[in-house]
Amino acid sequence: MKLFLQSVASGIFGLAFFAVALLWPAGTFDYWQAWVFIAVFLAATMIPSFYLAVTDPTTLQRRLHAGPTAETRITQKVAAVAIVVLVLAVLIVCALDRRFGWSTVPTWLVLVGDVVMGVSLVLSQVVIFQNRFAAATIRVEAEQQVVSTGMYGWVRHPMYLWALVMMFATPLALGSFWGLLVVTAALPILGLRILDEEKMLSAELRGYDEYRRTVQYRLVPGVW
Repeated sequence: MKLFLQSVASGIFGLAFFAVALLWPAGTFDYWQAWVFIAVFLAATMIPSFYLAVTDPTTLQRRLHAGPTAETRITQKVAAVAIVVLVLAVLIVCALDRRFGWSTVPTWLVLVGDVVMGVSLVLSQVVIFQNRFAAATIRVEAEQQVVSTGMYGWVRHPMYLWALVMMFATPLALGSFWGLLVVTAALPILGLRILDEEKMLSAELRGYDEYRRTVQYRLVPGVW
């Protein structure tokens, strides 16, 4: 019950965060793209959280323990702060774009952005079911083992892959082309986070170096 209530509180916080970050800079409640975005985001994240609260509370606890203060490595703290700032910047730029009409995204492309965003969020949740140790913070637990099946057979960091897809779909879902430019700043941040995480996993997780030799790509198959 405690984790269920924490999930509900997280959803309420998410609703408030997105409402303030989007509607305030937009200067209007008449921003249908923002409302659809919020609905899709909350549905794609809250439903799996409620399921985990019932079936696997330990895994859900790992996911809820997140943010810069939860990280133990300096590099990860810096990356986590940068990601929070970047997300806020993307939302504000998209909202300002709506307010001042800097760009016009056709409705069909907005809806495509919503679908891609929703699918990527769901697939990032699927990663959790494939690897119950896929926590929101970077750490290795005593009983943790290398997972090389499912999406982990494609790339070494599938959760980051879907997070990146979601981030690039977000500006389109919010009706802004200018937001895409801000999202590109996520690439070096994710790269920093991944390289530091792999350094730790190689040092602390048995079998990870062998896994790296088997699955060559970190984030995007055939690219990196």
